[in-house]
Amino acid sequence: MTIPIGKKTALVVVDVQLDFCPGGALPVPEGDKVVGTLNGYIKHFAAAQAPIIFTRDWHPPNHSSFKSQGGPWPPHCIQNTEGAKFHPELTIPPEAEIVSKADSRDEAYSFFQGTDLAKKLRRRIQTLFVGGLATDYCVKETVLDALKEKFEVYLLTDACRGVEVKPGDSAKAIQLMVAKGCKMITREQIQNTEITTTH
Repeated sequence: MTIPIGKKTALVVVDVQLDFCPGGALPVPEGDKVVGTLNGYIKHFAAAQAPIIFTRDWHPPNHSSFKSQGGPWPPHCIQNTEGAKFHPELTIPPEAEIVSKADSRDEAYSFFQGTDLAKKLRRRIQTLFVGGLATDYCVKETVLDALKEKFEVYLLTDACRGVEVKPGDSAKAIQLMVAKGCKMITREQIQNTEITTTH
């Protein structure tokens, strides 16, 4: 099995921001552990000249998800704060796209929500490889929306971590993604399948 990586495939790195890493305002357990693995994927996609997209929460101070506004979460990833920055060890190639989401008061776990990204991406992309934080929220919703928009989607299971508000949330999220048509893959499997580059 050979999975071609090229102009029609994109890597989507979801919300690897300081507030979601240990020490942040809304830490995902071992959230920083995805950075090294994601950097491996980023290097591979960059070498293939395939599109790489980084998403980020970019909340106003009065975002609807914050507890002070009646939401479930503590304030996090507020625009232009330290916690909203990407993890400093995450490799961000100069040609990568950065997409901000939930930058108004409205919630948006998926980077498709409230944007015209699906339409824009469909013109040039067929397959998305998705990893990042958190498995049971923004990764899940991004994958599910991508599937609804008829993209082929691979979940990078070795490059995701979950919040686990309830134990087992991440496993349930993965089961749902797979049930909806997502395929699971790891870096090791990619190496084993000898991914080819297409230009």
